[in-house]
Amino acid sequence: MPHPFESIRTVFRGELLANEPLSRHTSLKVGGPADILAIPEDKYDLLELLGKLEELGIPWFVIGGGYNLLVLDKGFRGTAISLRKLDRVELRDDTTLYAEAGAKNRVLADTARDCSLTGFEFLIGIPGTVGGALRMNAGAHGREIFDSVTSLELLSGGEFKKHVKNSLDYGYRHLQLNPNEIIISAEFRLVSGNREDITADMDSSMRKRHESQQVGWPNAGSYFRNPPEHAAWRLIDECGLRGFSIGGAQVSEVHANFLINRGAATALDFLKLAAIIKGQVLEKSGILLAEEVRIVGEE
Repeated sequence: MPHPFESIRTVFRGELLANEPLSRHTSLKVGGPADILAIPEDKYDLLELLGKLEELGIPWFVIGGGYNLLVLDKGFRGTAISLRKLDRVELRDDTTLYAEAGAKNRVLADTARDCSLTGFEFLIGIPGTVGGALRMNAGAHGREIFDSVTSLELLSGGEFKKHVKNSLDYGYRHLQLNPNEIIISAEFRLVSGNREDITADMDSSMRKRHESQQVGWPNAGSYFRNPPEHAAWRLIDECGLRGFSIGGAQVSEVHANFLINRGAATALDFLKLAAIIKGQVLEKSGILLAEEVRIVGEE
């Protein structure tokens, strides 16, 4: 029987890497290897890949841009899928932008500005990809990416399907998807604006992010969701945890909801640090924090 790597290669046109350390592909810079890292050439290549993985009984997950993700130290026994080659962004009509899931948020924001379209100024400061931003309904400065969504294209059950916005279940830092559904692309409706004003707003958004979130070490962005009517960073700060560390993982001294890798952290360090934070916040405030980061793999 051929090795799974060789069997996948019979139908897959993209790049395959065996035993690839996922620390190389995540913003936290921790995590063990995936048995296979697959990078499809396009959505049809992705479809062929998923069919072969199902045939072979191989688990998989989409790694996105590697932000908001904690891969555990023993890695992932299966295939991690990167959609970085699905990166088209284009103007569909005067106010409609189309973007594939692997496109970078910054490219989408820059394209909107270049087309004199307002609504994505906040997105300039959010790292990662459009798919990841949609998956968590990313937002900043009172705006969310779903404010501008008109439809999503999802891959589910071997079919590409378009879903209009009002058929989707989404909310604060949340988009409900069925198991094994993958975001392929989205269409956005924006508003015509003045390019100079849009540029100024983008510059302001970047300044605010640098002032409050330039933590200087690898991180996954906000580690915990903000509870209703509360800021997670403030709850953590009120427990005196700013700068507190376990191993190489530390609560940032710049932003208390950013857990940073001081250079030698393990995923276990982050799990232990997060558990202490959650316990102390619960004891002090009665509020149980929930992770915003996605945790995958084996301890």
